[in-house]
Amino acid sequence: MSIKTTGREAGRGLISLFLPLCLSALSLLLAACGVSGDRFRLEGKFKNLNQGEFYIYSLEQGRKDTIAVRDGRFVYDIELADTVTYLLMFPNFSEIPIFARPGALVKIDGDVSHLKETTVTGTDENKAMTAFRLDTSELMPPEVKERARLFIADHPQSVVSLFLLRRYFIQGLETDYKEAFDLCGTLLEAQPANIALIQLHKQLETLQSLKAKGKLPHFSATDSEGRKVGNSQLDGKVNVVLTWASWSFESQNIMRQLKKVEKKNPKELKVLSICLDASTAEGLFTLKRDSIDWPNVCDGKLWQSAIVKQLALTYVPDNIVVDKDGNILARSLKGTELKEKVESLLKQ
Repeated sequence: MSIKTTGREAGRGLISLFLPLCLSALSLLLAACGVSGDRFRLEGKFKNLNQGEFYIYSLEQGRKDTIAVRDGRFVYDIELADTVTYLLMFPNFSEIPIFARPGALVKIDGDVSHLKETTVTGTDENKAMTAFRLDTSELMPPEVKERARLFIADHPQSVVSLFLLRRYFIQGLETDYKEAFDLCGTLLEAQPANIALIQLHKQLETLQSLKAKGKLPHFSATDSEGRKVGNSQLDGKVNVVLTWASWSFESQNIMRQLKKVEKKNPKELKVLSICLDASTAEGLFTLKRDSIDWPNVCDGKLWQSAIVKQLALTYVPDNIVVDKDGNILARSLKGTELKEKVESLLKQ
């Protein structure tokens, strides 16, 4: 039996057939033109690199992801509810900050042979940070620090200023907590509702008093094995409290160095580590891999962890060295400085 079809009905049939395809094509076109309001997209292009992997981790969330590079390009697309600062780590351990916010598309263009010249565009914050990096790439550390001070004074409302404060005035080789506290106050005046700044300001205020009083504050926590830990566990001749994370290779290297010293001095050196990972499982995997069995606190609360606040620890890696009476002997030592300081104290 044959069915006759009018021209109008045939037209409707064609429309019903092709409309879904048209809508799908339109959706793809719109997606290519921008990013939805609840997502952040990072696109990268690197010369002289065919395949490889980068790590990207967030300072606020304690989250680490792996980015695969194919034919010199990569894409990192993630749901995002708030502004986040990422660090993109290259195989040579150099890092580039990425300022992400919902709905933003950020692009990276570089050459693996000249990573210092890498540009990050797409938002005002990333453009400003790129300009700062390029302008200071050939300067000496004191000159870079002075440029950072000027940037903070001129742009107290910028998220870039908070990053520069942490990088050059808190994590620097010589930390002046009074200066860092004052600069943080400048940022807080411009960003009074910024929770991260409020917390950092309180920590820096505590650090100033700690330096004057010279005593480790009272603290209490539960370690990864469910055991209660506190000041009483730090009863060695030399004791170290340190922060670390699975996304910070520097902090893991510091722990491995300390582990060697602890094996030689099991009774005289006591260590308590605090993991700033969002995932407790990943932190435990790292400890097991490196055969580290000293008490470790990893509650997944990141910078909101009570012990972090009590001890005014401000970044990863950070550390405090105390004697058996809780007197602070050193703080925030960099790289191999911590190992050398501990070994020196053990010989006294």
